[in-house]
Amino acid sequence: MNPQAAQKYLRTKVLTATAEQLQLMLFDGALRFCDQARMALEKNNYEQSYKTLTDAQAIVNQLINGLNPGINKDLCDKLKSLYVYAYKKLLDTNLTHKIESLDEAVKVLKYQRETWAMLMQQLAQQKAAVAASQMDIPAPDARMEASISMQG
Repeated sequence: MNPQAAQKYLRTKVLTATAEQLQLMLFDGALRFCDQARMALEKNNYEQSYKTLTDAQAIVNQLINGLNPGINKDLCDKLKSLYVYAYKKLLDTNLTHKIESLDEAVKVLKYQRETWAMLMQQLAQQKAAVAASQMDIPAPDARMEASISMQG
C-alpha cells in the first residue's frame, strides 16, 4: 500500500472509531513504536531509536492527559502512576539505550492494552445483551417446538 493510501486509511479509521477503539489504538501505536525502538537499539541506530521512543513517549503522555479524574479519581491516580512509570522507563531507554528499561515499559503497556481489550469485549457483550432483551421476540409455543424437531 502506498504511503498516501495508508495515511488516508488511518485517518478514516481514526475518524470513525469509538472512544474505546481510539484508546486501544493508542496502546497499539505505543507498542508498535516500542518494537521499532527495540530493533533500532539492537542495530545501534540511536537516531532511529530516539525518534521512535519519543513517539512512544508522546502517546503515553496522551494516555496520561486523557484520564478523567472526575469519573473515578482513585482509578485515574493508579493509571496515571502506571503511565508515568512507563514514560520514565521510555525516557531512561532513550538516555541509556538499555533494552531492559524498554522491556519494563512494554510490560506495562501490554498489560494495560490486554486489560482494555477485555473491557471492550465485556462492554460489547453487555450492549448485545441489553439490545437482545429489548427485541420483541415471541416466546416459543408448542407448534414452533414441533416444527423444529431434531428427528429426520
